[in-house]
Amino acid sequence: MRFRSLLSRIVLLHIVAVAIAAVFLPLVLFWLLTSEIDHLHRESMQEQADALGDRLVQAADGTLQLNLTQSQRDLYSAAYGRYTYDVRDPEGQVLFSSRADGRAILPAGASSSGSISGARVTRTVGDRVLRIEVAEDLAHRDVITDDIAANFFRRVGWITIPILLVLLAIDIMIFRRALAPLLRASEEASRIGPARTDIRLPGDGMPAEIRPLVLAVNQALDRLEDGFRMQRQFTADAAHQLRTPLAVLRTRIETTGPSAGSAELLDDIARMSRIVHQLLEIAELDTLALDPEEIADLQAVCAEVVAAIAPFALAHGKDIALKGPDTPVYIYGNAGMLERAIFNLAENAIKYTAPRTSVEVEIGSGGAVWVRDRGPGIRPSERGFIFQRFWRGDNRDTEGAGLGLSIVRAVIEDHGASIMVGDLAAGGTEFSLRFRPAPAPSAAA
Repeated sequence: MRFRSLLSRIVLLHIVAVAIAAVFLPLVLFWLLTSEIDHLHRESMQEQADALGDRLVQAADGTLQLNLTQSQRDLYSAAYGRYTYDVRDPEGQVLFSSRADGRAILPAGASSSGSISGARVTRTVGDRVLRIEVAEDLAHRDVITDDIAANFFRRVGWITIPILLVLLAIDIMIFRRALAPLLRASEEASRIGPARTDIRLPGDGMPAEIRPLVLAVNQALDRLEDGFRMQRQFTADAAHQLRTPLAVLRTRIETTGPSAGSAELLDDIARMSRIVHQLLEIAELDTLALDPEEIADLQAVCAEVVAAIAPFALAHGKDIALKGPDTPVYIYGNAGMLERAIFNLAENAIKYTAPRTSVEVEIGSGGAVWVRDRGPGIRPSERGFIFQRFWRGDNRDTEGAGLGLSIVRAVIEDHGASIMVGDLAAGGTEFSLRFRPAPAPSAAA
């Protein structure tokens, strides 16, 4: 499984770290505890050996005496059976011992044997060097120490797991809070498009490591906006500059009277004027900012389109009909932009529908519009290209420039709507548009 989210990767790494810590932390703590117990044991044995050395004295007759206090006698008594001692001369002969048999408590040179562990010190008493050894029977260790050492892993080990899980949950909340500026920046970035090139990523609250990236992205967006602006301006300027020469040329041809080829020239001029008009529409759509809360009456828009394009349909020996409710159908959108899109679809349908047939514009109560014709249809292999600018299929009339449907797509995208193309059972093409329904303006207010 691949984790694409930065937060999921961080959480995964922390889960692995917590799992490792949950295993090794109790082991480390257990080792530290046992090490500390051993250290305290050695220190205790060393102190006892030093205390015994302080009780060694040489009598006036030169003999050695070990004058133990009552508490020391009790500590090394056979009844207690936990601590033992012996005092040896350099030759290893035992001079004093807590054992009843008088033997050494540890083999010569050893600091431990089996469950017996102890410490050794050297003292000079008079002219004699003595070795004092004390030992503890670990089989009779202090009960509290045994419980701590034996039960530490079972008790403390399980305590560390919920602690680490709590730390993991805290880490997740911290990382979510730290990544919140990135989530806000991604939401802003999702709004950037050809119609909204003015949006920039917010830098407030952004981590210092991410701020250079945000700055670089904003600078790149500045350059892209400048490029878009220059392109749109060029398109608009070129279209404006072409309109006047075309109008003058058309007027001159019409004033010269009928002549050979004049009709063809007028048709060519009309076609070029149509292209220029569509280029101006594209330039205007690119610069128009749509208010996402604006509401339009889809029924009124379609009625206006049908009334405007009806003369064009009749002039071509075809008809156009409006179907659907007579009451308003409110959607989120700009009425002017919607009229352009539906007008282009209706005009395109009139061009390709069969002679003496009708184009239907149907309105649905849920904010849908269907535009149907009785033409040759659109091949499935071409449906992915029909909305591209200047694209014309091989089986299409070359009268148009391939801009009408691209204008429709631009309007649909700006409105966050959808458009689908399908074939009719009786022949022809159906364009289906679906917009976001909106409440009536009075209810919205």
